[in-house]
Amino acid sequence: MRVLGIDYGARRIGLALSDATATLASPWRMLHRPPSEAETMRLLIAEIAALQQDDDGLEAVVVGWPRRLDGSPTDQTPIVESFAQSLKAKIEVPVILQDERLSSTEAESRLARRERDWRKRKQLLDAAAAAVILQDYLDSRHERGPLDMKWRGDRVE
Repeated sequence: MRVLGIDYGARRIGLALSDATATLASPWRMLHRPPSEAETMRLLIAEIAALQQDDDGLEAVVVGWPRRLDGSPTDQTPIVESFAQSLKAKIEVPVILQDERLSSTEAESRLARRERDWRKRKQLLDAAAAAVILQDYLDSRHERGPLDMKWRGDRVE
């Protein structure tokens, strides 16, 4: 079964998908955020529902959890936590918060190796960052077992 990765940003949302064995993450698409939170949620729920209906199914949704390098929350942290909590209430698969520290830096570095034009890289960055977040989750779960870091109300365990 596949796993969906989400890099939830203020203007854009990057999406990544794992392969059917939930081993490899790949950038999938980038969505421009609609003006309202309700429309954003409807759009993502529709994407998730379509993935659940796909032959490969959907095992979980991994949301990038913004933190400072020292682990403290950023201004975006409570927004993402609220989004994850709302999403969890509306879908049937687990929603997992995954530390996203330095994911955009890593994604930019990987993209720069293939694409020299920063304008083209910028269009790919959000989905690439979602893939970095998702790959970090996939790699770490092989070390500790599937779905260990589940959303538990106001914290991740």
